[in-house]
Amino acid sequence: MKNCEVVVNIKEDRDARPIAFLVQTASQFESKIYIDCEEKHVNAKSIMGMMTLTLTNGTRAVISADGEDENEALTKIEEFLTKG
Repeated sequence: MKNCEVVVNIKEDRDARPIAFLVQTASQFESKIYIDCEEKHVNAKSIMGMMTLTLTNGTRAVISADGEDENEALTKIEEFLTKG
């Protein structure tokens, strides 16, 4: 299992749909992917779970991935959340 901490920086023009895009990105991987934010531990592939998180710019979150493609999964999710 690998993890990394990020500070969220989501592009403003995706503001209405970032959670759906994030779930789509996470679902491309075989690894189990979770995001911890504000004392919540949520499956990144669950749209309902992800909607419970407040992933606004400046929020700190920890991404964890466990599986054969965990490195690639972490990289893609981190890029999505931080590259604006």
